Amino acid sequence: MSSAEGNSADMSQNEPQAPADPELSKPNDTGGSTSANDHSADASSKLAELEARHAEVADAYLRAKAEAENTRRRAEDEISKARKFAVEGFAESLLPVKDSLEAAIALPGATPEQLLEGVHATLRQLSSALERNRVIEINPAAGAKFDPHQHQAISVVPAEQEANTVVAVLQKGYLIADRVLRPALVTVTAPK
Repeated sequence: MSSAEGNSADMSQNEPQAPADPELSKPNDTGGSTSANDHSADASSKLAELEARHAEVADAYLRAKAEAENTRRRAEDEISKARKFAVEGFAESLLPVKDSLEAAIALPGATPEQLLEGVHATLRQLSSALERNRVIEINPAAGAKFDPHQHQAISVVPAEQEANTVVAVLQKGYLIADRVLRPALVTVTAPK
């Protein structure tokens, strides 16, 4: 071993060692070092503090879980009621139509003109009720482009118009809130 190495080894042995736990080397109020009982008391108080915090968090969790369950139950009840009474507004708008039809039947001596006038008035009431409830007619004009999403082709006929267009509407279709309730039945021009 060289003399430089020996000197550095001797110096490291002469340096004071730092204590492993600074808390243990601190003097307490009585002037001595911290005792094991004081350390145990600190650990016990920290454990009690953590147990109290755990109890708070567990209570908050149970309350949040109960609130979520109540919210889910309320939402299910509202959905159930919405399904049960969804048709209520629509049915209410159809009641005047039924009243008009019953009034027409109650007139035994009505002339055909009176009955026809009553039928037209009742049809207007029905059309108005359907529109209020967003039931819209699908009634393409002759020559309109065939739309397989809204039209159903019953037959293909030769005609003097562009191929794959509507020739005639055999039965109107209906949309409800942009969804096809019933497609319009149409005849379509044959390809040339």
